[in-house]
Amino acid sequence: MMPGPMNHNAVVGSALTALLRNKLRSALTVLGITIGIAAVIGVVAIGKAGQARVEQQMKNLGDNFVWIEAGGRAVNGVRTGSRGTKTLTLEDAWAIRTQIPLIKNVSPNVDASTQIVYGNQNWFCTFRGVSPEYFDIKRWTVDQGAAFTQEDVEQAADVCAIGRTLQTQLFGGEDPVGKVIRVGALPCKVVATLLPKGVSATGQDQDDTLLLPYTTAQKKLMGITWLEDILCSAVSQEVVKLAGQQSAALLRERHHLRPEVPDDFNIRNPEDVIQAQMEASRTLSLLLVAIASISLLVGGIGIMNVMLVSVTERTREIGVRVAVGATEEAIQLQFLGESVLLSLVGGAAGVALGLLASAFIGRALQWPMEVSVQAILLAVVFSVGVGIFFGYYPARKASRLDPIEALRYE
Repeated sequence: MMPGPMNHNAVVGSALTALLRNKLRSALTVLGITIGIAAVIGVVAIGKAGQARVEQQMKNLGDNFVWIEAGGRAVNGVRTGSRGTKTLTLEDAWAIRTQIPLIKNVSPNVDASTQIVYGNQNWFCTFRGVSPEYFDIKRWTVDQGAAFTQEDVEQAADVCAIGRTLQTQLFGGEDPVGKVIRVGALPCKVVATLLPKGVSATGQDQDDTLLLPYTTAQKKLMGITWLEDILCSAVSQEVVKLAGQQSAALLRERHHLRPEVPDDFNIRNPEDVIQAQMEASRTLSLLLVAIASISLLVGGIGIMNVMLVSVTERTREIGVRVAVGATEEAIQLQFLGESVLLSLVGGAAGVALGLLASAFIGRALQWPMEVSVQAILLAVVFSVGVGIFFGYYPARKASRLDPIEALRYE
């Protein structure tokens, strides 16, 4: 035993020697901290991955998306469903675009479902008649080819862009650009394919779609002159709601609706649902972190218990050290060092286990897992904190032992 003050290397060496005397007990104590740290890192990683998925859904939703849908109407006192009116027109869309400064992009929209055929392959899916601005509003990125143009809209051209699911079902590995498919009874040339977006917040496959000029859809597929939706982009996320309110006021004025008459359109706010999902995800993540942190608390109590037992077992050793000149600070530092070393070993093992668990869960769920560096640093700091907090009392108890009584201890 070294009398007097101990340097840092001596503290670590002494602590390591003491802990290795009882390998199984030390290992079980370390296990509590390991599980706690691994649980925190894994939960934080899963929470961040979940939030990233929700944020991606928000991004896929559209560029500051404002969705105006044809509304229902009252027939004999009974309200019909959405899109029950024919009052939403192309002129309404252009009025919104030109008269509301908070709106930067507008696309008329009509849609329906039909059979799509290529060769001996066919697939039932939704087609959507839109303008070229739709690609920016809904953040669709062209993969191959080029999107149709305003000239195609003016000429009601028989051209279309297709999503990845439709491409796979009809063409397999064949290049679809330039090929002619049949949309219902209309031959239509594929001019572009779209990069995949995946499943929407409502569980729908966004890639199972076909886009074509709204004039083509209106005149050649549906035989209508009105619109089912007007899809818009606001100038910023902060003004989406205000832009919707101003659009509603303009439409009421254009449709000559008296104050007591309900709207004949609906302003949809799908981002509210996703925001709610995001808040729920954050709350759940915090709850899970709090639960995982209980493991750390239990591990810390385990360290205190082991250190108290160690003090009792080594009472005579402490008496000898004090008798040959060791100070209270040196005794306290020795036992505190053992406690912190247990925590650090547990923390390092917990970080490794947390990284492995996060990678495994990410592969199983097919989520892009992102391990938080802040969570790892916090885990290390927390490990040291647990060691100091739960080791302080046993260390102080050891340093305050009466040397004469300690030497008499059997």
